[in-house]
Amino acid sequence: MPTHITAPTIITPAGNKPKIIEEYIGRVNSGTKTVSVARMQSPTGWAEPAQTPDFDEYTVVLAGTLTVKTKDGEFHVKSGEAIITHRGERVQYSTPDPEGAEYIAVCLPAFSPDTVHRDE
Repeated sequence: MPTHITAPTIITPAGNKPKIIEEYIGRVNSGTKTVSVARMQSPTGWAEPAQTPDFDEYTVVLAGTLTVKTKDGEFHVKSGEAIITHRGERVQYSTPDPEGAEYIAVCLPAFSPDTVHRDE
């Protein structure tokens, strides 16, 4: 039988400014451990600590620009673009541009505070 999800759960974010995380599918909202799907809304100047997660993250930017820093460089992912970051790869997300960013993040397996491994 299908699982109908009628609303997301708001997740408390990490970072220097308030950000809205709406988890539709994942460990919190649907009890799903294999994948998480969340809509993110990050304000101008938001940044979170770098992390080395135990999951792959697939991100599609809907509006604004998401900056993604890795050992391979800094990527400015704009509206209509996407980026994939891989488990075990150190990554840092931020939205320094004036418009902030709105994006969808899909994590395989599902995001967990225990598997994100954020820097102190």
